[in-house]
Amino acid sequence: MTVALFPGSFDPFHNGHLEVVERSARLFDEVVVATLRNPQKAEPLFTLSEREEMLQESVAHIPNVRIVSVSTLVVTVAKDVDATAIVKGLRAVSDFENELQMAQMNRQLANVETLFIPTSSTYSFIASRLLREVARYGGDVSAFVPKPVLARLQEKFSR
Repeated sequence: MTVALFPGSFDPFHNGHLEVVERSARLFDEVVVATLRNPQKAEPLFTLSEREEMLQESVAHIPNVRIVSVSTLVVTVAKDVDATAIVKGLRAVSDFENELQMAQMNRQLANVETLFIPTSSTYSFIASRLLREVARYGGDVSAFVPKPVLARLQEKFSR
């Protein structure tokens, strides 16, 4: 059985992420989406459990996807879920530079391969940090996020 691990902070999960999950689900027997606490990023908008709930609801239509939330190294999660590959989405060349270094480190640490999936041009400009900012100031992000995420963003910023 082939298992892919798609890790990320997903704060919030958006349609670019969803595209990568859907495409990965066609390539692998199982896709494990792991929402992680990234200590290099600012304080998250959503807790790990909130992100896990949004992910569950957003990918419910894909039968071979499983969601986990963790606070550890990606390679540790990859081993724990028996992943045959780590999947990473790329929006632009600038993403590749950082992701390549991580892929090489992960291969050295755990001998796990990384598969890069470029997003379609429809989603190449979407970034979670931009969505948080637009939503915070009342902008419409409905075209960029799954409905469960939109509802949580609206609830978060209507207070």
